[in-house]
Amino acid sequence: MGAFCDDDNAFSSNYSSAYSQDLSLSKHVHDNVHGNIYLDPIFLKFIDTEQFQRLRDLKQLGMAHMVYSGAVHSRFEHSLGVYWLAGEAVHRLKTQQGLELGIDRFDMQTVKLAGLLHDIGHGPFSHLFESEFLPKVLKESEWSHENMSVEMVDHIIDEHHIDIDVGTVKRVKEMILASSKYATAKSSREKRFLYDIVANGRNGIDVDKFDYIARDCRACGLGCNFQFQRLMESMRVMGNEICYRAKDYLTVHKLFATRADLYRTVYTHAKVKAIELMVVDALVSANNYLQIASHIHDPSQYWKLDDTIIKTIETAPDDELKESRDLILRIRRRDLYQFCNEYAVPKDKLENYKKVTAQDIVCSQRSGGSTLREEDVVVSNVRIDLTHGKHNPLERVNFFKDFGSEEKFPIPDDRVSHLLPTSYQDVIVRVYSKKPELVGVISEAFENFQLKTYGIKAQVHATPDKKKQRI
Repeated sequence: MGAFCDDDNAFSSNYSSAYSQDLSLSKHVHDNVHGNIYLDPIFLKFIDTEQFQRLRDLKQLGMAHMVYSGAVHSRFEHSLGVYWLAGEAVHRLKTQQGLELGIDRFDMQTVKLAGLLHDIGHGPFSHLFESEFLPKVLKESEWSHENMSVEMVDHIIDEHHIDIDVGTVKRVKEMILASSKYATAKSSREKRFLYDIVANGRNGIDVDKFDYIARDCRACGLGCNFQFQRLMESMRVMGNEICYRAKDYLTVHKLFATRADLYRTVYTHAKVKAIELMVVDALVSANNYLQIASHIHDPSQYWKLDDTIIKTIETAPDDELKESRDLILRIRRRDLYQFCNEYAVPKDKLENYKKVTAQDIVCSQRSGGSTLREEDVVVSNVRIDLTHGKHNPLERVNFFKDFGSEEKFPIPDDRVSHLLPTSYQDVIVRVYSKKPELVGVISEAFENFQLKTYGIKAQVHATPDKKKQRI
């Protein structure tokens, strides 16, 4: 991981020549991944607001720090990292193909500002707020953190009277939405490649991933053999699309594979998910009293939501919050929902897979013993892929032979290695018990469900032994 924080790396050492005209007006911060990051005045106008500073109180990995104790880094430092890499990427393209591509100062400013503000609308506890809490309290909600980021950009500009060109703001918002289902048709027109730098909806290779993969691996104490520098050095625009040298094919694959490994070992770690499930239940229980979800459509109120809501609930004396307080106290005392068992959905069953519910498990209990209730069981349906669902993401990446080439082309798997995966998606079903005494009963019901559904049962068996709670 040392390569990620070397002050003398190629990117940092090139900065003075790249942006010498701005250095006299810039401030810099020292980042533990990229070294010195330089901030021009226009970007400081956004950074020095309470809305952006809020990102300091949003942990990048939600509750993962309860298992990986070093994972306390925030969306604030990640946003600065993406800003920095976005600027490095667009500057490199300008240096190498400036006349050909027509990259100007406006392009560079919009790409960097999109990198800085791409996560400004994120909710508490990483993706938990959006993907697990809101669906439980708001039926048919179309809310997304990308859309809130766009609303927050407008709110910051209005609230702080930032003098910025309307065209710049418009393009920044389009770039933030570029990889989401809300992407506008305009992002497919002139200089389409610029929209792929921060949030790449075309093939998933973007500086957002470059930063969080390096940063998350470092924070969690994990090795990382993916080197984003190789891709930054070799990228080239061909046909309005960022392409890469053919010999860097495996580096591209490592990007997606490393991301999938992080999902499996960190983001969806069984104990991390147990804690997150408890946080979701605490937020759902507190929602009616605190009106948490009511803030999601009003940026002037939404920015006040961050991870400290746990402390608010934990220290509030209100009787209406007792159930939520008790859940948080259980987390503090490591009295967690207990993992019962898991299984990976067979590859040939993925096409018609339907999410498993607590009701499915309860209905699979055989007669005798304790009677299970749905509220005793929690099911986590974990989907891990290489950013393109069941498809190979490399199918959407184009390459070139060398820097003198004029032709771009995809590379099929069989031209590279027979060791690459034949399946690009895993679905793992995990079941938890809210009560330690029901672990055995729920585990048995889960096995019955698997046998009935797939004719197989999981190989890993949990135990209610309290000593096995801590990781």
